[in-house]
Amino acid sequence: MQFNLNEYLDELRPLVNVDCGTYQTEGIEVVATQFEDKFRAMSGWEVKRIDCGKAGVGLEIRNKPEQSDIDVMLIGHMDTVFAKGTASERPMTVDETQAYGPGVSDMKSGLLNVVYALRNLDSQVLENLSICVCMNPDEETGSLYSVDWIQSVAKKAKTVLVAEAARADGGLVKARKGMARYCIDFKGQAAHAGNEPQKGRSAITEMANWILAINGMTNFESGTTLNVGVVSGGSGANIVPDSARAIVDVRFWNNNEYDEVDTALNALVNKAFVEGVSIELVREAYKPSMVPTDNTDELIALVESSASELDVEINWKEVGGGSDANNTAILGVPTLDGFGPCGAGFHSEHEYLILDSIEPRIRLLMRVLEKLSNKK
Repeated sequence: MQFNLNEYLDELRPLVNVDCGTYQTEGIEVVATQFEDKFRAMSGWEVKRIDCGKAGVGLEIRNKPEQSDIDVMLIGHMDTVFAKGTASERPMTVDETQAYGPGVSDMKSGLLNVVYALRNLDSQVLENLSICVCMNPDEETGSLYSVDWIQSVAKKAKTVLVAEAARADGGLVKARKGMARYCIDFKGQAAHAGNEPQKGRSAITEMANWILAINGMTNFESGTTLNVGVVSGGSGANIVPDSARAIVDVRFWNNNEYDEVDTALNALVNKAFVEGVSIELVREAYKPSMVPTDNTDELIALVESSASELDVEINWKEVGGGSDANNTAILGVPTLDGFGPCGAGFHSEHEYLILDSIEPRIRLLMRVLEKLSNKK
């Protein structure tokens, strides 16, 4: 591979300098079209557009679409977390060591690394491997509109590699906590707090009892944590509040333990602490935990040997944040994450990409694919 950093950055810039937060479908379309063009310019690839509903378009790209089985599935997301206008306020910039901009490492560069790796793979590797690349538009909000598609493809795959950014210290990801987010609405009865408070039914009091119950479900030893992160309610200090809302974040390593939490939360709906208050519980997002298996250990060893041969420094992380790796690992498919270039500051104005990690990480992905080809 003849790698030219300036040419790479010229390709990366128009991917970063577009507003494409989740559900910003016009920007997602711009990004999808760029990647569609890149693959159509490479011989032997079929690009299929996937309707992901409210989230916009996804891309499914295959070199052997006639085959039912997939040797390697590569996943990345086209959306970011940033509001409209961010791209014009903070367009991509570069200094001697880093690039900056919305989504520069999470994960426009990861997607571009996939393109570079597949562009430069030996033709015999491409002949040996059935490869599928899935790029979805809504990972940042839990892949709600793309998860069924992603999992339907993953069920046909022998191996999944996710091109989220490697950590700044070179870390790849072998395990991720599962996550769930709930919106809980409480409906009570308003009353004048001075004249007839006894006629009221406080939604906030009900919510307060829920908060205490939810806090009691946390188990720091096992890693199951619940956080009531956002609350709202009431309309005035002299009115018994007839409405309240809480947003709850749940993180977990053990999927069975999460199921117990979900069951407990749903049970609380049917037995209000305050008589006359009704509760509506909606799960807005969910990803199962990503936990390594024996098959994953084999894949880890293959990646480690690839990195050693290329003198690329790596380490393994177990992290609290989720990705689409969670959605494929739960199916029992060996899955590893972090195959993009190194970066940090995700989801903030401080996000950056480490320039001298780009080429080595492309070569690492290529070497892993070569080794998977040799195993067939």
